[in-house]
Amino acid sequence: MMPDNDLSYILNELGEDREQYFRAIAPPIMQTSNFAFKRVEELRKVFEDEYSNYLYTRGLNPTIDILRKKLAALDRAEDCLVFNSGASAIFASVFANVQSGDHIVSVKKPYTWAQKMFDNALPRFGVNTTYVDGTQIENFERAILPNTKVIYLESPNSWDYALQDLRAVAELARAEGIVTICDNSYSTPLFQKPIEMGIDMVLQSATKYIGGHSDVVAGVLSGTRDMMKKIFDNELLNMGNGVSPFNAWLLIRGLRTLPARLDRISQSTRKVIAYLQQHPMVEEVIFPLDEGFAQYELARKQMTGACGLLTIVMRAKKMDEIVTFCESLRHIMMAVSWGGYESLAIPRCASVQPDQFDAAEREHRMIRFYIGLEEPDYLVADIEQAFAAVH
Repeated sequence: MMPDNDLSYILNELGEDREQYFRAIAPPIMQTSNFAFKRVEELRKVFEDEYSNYLYTRGLNPTIDILRKKLAALDRAEDCLVFNSGASAIFASVFANVQSGDHIVSVKKPYTWAQKMFDNALPRFGVNTTYVDGTQIENFERAILPNTKVIYLESPNSWDYALQDLRAVAELARAEGIVTICDNSYSTPLFQKPIEMGIDMVLQSATKYIGGHSDVVAGVLSGTRDMMKKIFDNELLNMGNGVSPFNAWLLIRGLRTLPARLDRISQSTRKVIAYLQQHPMVEEVIFPLDEGFAQYELARKQMTGACGLLTIVMRAKKMDEIVTFCESLRHIMMAVSWGGYESLAIPRCASVQPDQFDAAEREHRMIRFYIGLEEPDYLVADIEQAFAAVH
């Protein structure tokens, strides 16, 4: 985590010119679609460069700009853009850096909508992707082709938390003139800063920890000002997928309590992990900052925290046992995503047809937990009674 004074300034003051809005503590929501001009020459200048001033909220907006300044500072980036979803940020970052005939190297099994983009959308334009096991730098070296333009990373990923050595990948890519993009949704900018490790662009789902209340969907993309302007002028304005002023205001609100929420979640997660590790129905607990994690040393090197996402491999011979456990949870809700106030669980077998379930497949027995803001003893008791319901 960054120094407290620096973090406090970013979250509470940066970008907030309160003298411009009646000295209000909370910034106003500039819920307008349009901005007026008194002189034709002023309008002409903004037509020539919409990144220079307010014209239409599809592009720039004062409330969104406050958020952009804070998020860029958290990522240690020159600039950032905020989109209406994490998937939009992913698509814009990749699409802006490829053209027909280009090649992408991606970590295997990335976020669902990243993979759908690589597999379904981009091949229609002659852009192909090679997937690699990102835990070994040699796999990236072997996959790079003369026409490789992007290396796409997700460190840690959101199920088994596989990491990539971000510094090593950044060094390799820079030598080859390849753009690197890293999904940092797991760690948040407080616990990992890919740009400081040489990555060109970092993105995250702001739906999760940034928002923190499960009431807004958004995505963040940070990088150099030149790259952000390039994407703004083309992908963002053309696709019309910027965040709304009201959702930007909700994200500013979420940022105020981000450190406190992450501290609470991290402490509770440790207590839940300790319980799970001793339970006879748990074969394995997967968590990047647990000493038993295969890439623990790399995780300690790159990350200063790991928040609330963990996975267990349940000892189960039949899918029904996993289903009974998940459906017996009374307080932990079964849902996708993470980062809000509420604790969640999702079984991997929800993506497997019942006749295809194979207990020998470790992944089929995975259950991912997100630990929210509830009391850890409350969560442990819920998990305990759900395990008891299996037999």
